[in-house]
Amino acid sequence: MIKSILAALLAVVPCSALLAQSEADPIVMTVGGVPVPRSEFEYSYNKNNTDGVIDKKTVEEYVGLFVNYKLKVLAALKARLDTTQAFKTEFAQYRDQQVRPTFVTDDDMLAEAHKVYDQTLENIGSRGLILPAHILISIPQKATTQQQNEAKRRIDSVYQALQAGADFEELAKSVSQDPGSARRGGVVGWCSQNQLVKEFEDAAFALQPGEMSRPVLSPFGWHIIFMKERKQLEPFEYHKENILKFLEQRNARNAITERKLDDMVKASNGVQTKESLLQERADSLAAVDLDIRYLIKEYHDGLLLYEISNRLIWEKAAKDEESLARYFKDNKKKYKWEEPRFKGMAYHVKEQADVKAVVKCVKNLKFDDWNEALRTAFNSDSIMRIRVEKGIFKKGDNPLIDREVFKVQDVKVDSVSGYPIDATYGKMLKKPEDYTDVRALVTADLQDEFERIWVSDLRKEYPVVINTEILKTINKHE
Repeated sequence: MIKSILAALLAVVPCSALLAQSEADPIVMTVGGVPVPRSEFEYSYNKNNTDGVIDKKTVEEYVGLFVNYKLKVLAALKARLDTTQAFKTEFAQYRDQQVRPTFVTDDDMLAEAHKVYDQTLENIGSRGLILPAHILISIPQKATTQQQNEAKRRIDSVYQALQAGADFEELAKSVSQDPGSARRGGVVGWCSQNQLVKEFEDAAFALQPGEMSRPVLSPFGWHIIFMKERKQLEPFEYHKENILKFLEQRNARNAITERKLDDMVKASNGVQTKESLLQERADSLAAVDLDIRYLIKEYHDGLLLYEISNRLIWEKAAKDEESLARYFKDNKKKYKWEEPRFKGMAYHVKEQADVKAVVKCVKNLKFDDWNEALRTAFNSDSIMRIRVEKGIFKKGDNPLIDREVFKVQDVKVDSVSGYPIDATYGKMLKKPEDYTDVRALVTADLQDEFERIWVSDLRKEYPVVINTEILKTINKHE
């Protein structure tokens, strides 16, 4: 990645411009022979030392952290972690998140909005838009003759009431069997051609504002339609903002980018691919925009740092049982408890006999093997005979253990529905017996030890040179 960005810079920036840039952006350090410009260090320092950061660092304090970061990235590159397909795929996804939006301009979005408007206008047609209200007396599918006659009688009764001066809106709310529109006084909403069933549409478009139809039969039943308003679609400018908001919600930018990339690939006659075009765009942006350059680089290096740290530190320490046992043995004083702990379980059973059966099941097993043994013996796929909470408990962690083991007075223990019998089993510990009793703490400390050793080895392997005079100018130059 470093070489590709450098190549891009050399390709697009004249030599004189590069010389001017190096004078304006001097090298603040070299790590393993790789120069670090002042702008990169400033970007990292400022991003990680904002006003909201609790443990803010001075520039001098931050140098050590930054150098260690760079050394780990060099180790990851040496291990060729940047060549794995998993890395390439994840990095490309992030890079594309930054790069793809730059293919779409405001003019592109405006043109897309015009397309939506023009298509809508064509769909509406010359008859324009209508705002009908209706009263529906529904007829069920496969209705009997009696049901059909009853529906006709009711709609005729409603029509006569309207003819006699009844309020359409109030009647719609009280008798219409279209619950959605009835709540609105019968108003269906703005409609255009081909949005309504034919019988309703034909009758509605024949009405002018203020006119009411005779009863109209459709597949849904009998309607009386009242035309509230008619209009032609307003000009584009009237709807522009809403259309643009709609396009953003529908992720239209991504679709436009895809079309543009497809067109560019096609125009290259097979020379370019989407991947190469996206990388070219990333390189060109990085050449002129420091924030984009370092944002992309930060993610690139961060992925490498995570992967190599996981391999050499985090996962390694978590799985190295021998080293965990050794570290605990050498540092027992670090893991003393201020008060005793109960290593065992609180459990709830249906029958009294299972209290002893549970103890018998786990008595001669390692603590870590209790869960599987209990699940196999007592909880099949279809029957749950016990409920268990297993762990290392201090006072206050579990009400049942507080009452039965720590002898806390007046503690409230909630019963477990369907499991009326409560019990505990385990032993009291004044201090951890082995590392498994404090595994999380020992693992974290062992990881720290592994990291200290690793960083020490990296500093021996890769030379680090700090330009102290340039360091003094961080955030203090024009």
